[in-house]
Amino acid sequence: MTVEESVVVFTARSPERIVREGGSQAWVLSAARAKQCAWLVCTQNRKHRNHEFSDATETHGSAFLVGKVSGVVKSKEESYDGKQRWLVTISEYALIDVTDFWEHDRNPVRYLSRAELEKKGIKFNELDFKLMMQPAPATSPLARPLLPGGMKPLTIAEARQGLAATFGVKPEAVEITIRG
Repeated sequence: MTVEESVVVFTARSPERIVREGGSQAWVLSAARAKQCAWLVCTQNRKHRNHEFSDATETHGSAFLVGKVSGVVKSKEESYDGKQRWLVTISEYALIDVTDFWEHDRNPVRYLSRAELEKKGIKFNELDFKLMMQPAPATSPLARPLLPGGMKPLTIAEARQGLAATFGVKPEAVEITIRG
């Protein structure tokens, strides 16, 4: 079996949600094969039949996010069909806009080589990767305690990401000033 360089998914989730969740989930896929992939490419499904589940924001069928695969872990989302579902985690991501990328495949998970991705319009040498925000696990000595009212303290980067998602702008467009 040839090791592919990328796992390509057809998702109804927005780029903001994928970043917030640490990657793309809840996929029925070969975890062993996906772990060998260098890239995750997310393409948009705006026609998902469960509209409550979907928060899609990009053009239907377009590739909108490339992530550097950092692992594959069991998804915490419940499976409606009894099959094991997986979260493809990413360490970095770049937002892209390649229209008409998805080829109407029946399976929402595909494996493609980097060369195939480049032929379809993804220019890896031009991508501007951003680090993922990784919250400290609750068992970590670095975990931050909750504030009164159950709110968790935020870093500037986390606040910027959340505000950008709320207002539909890029995180770089959010300016935060703290006066003490």
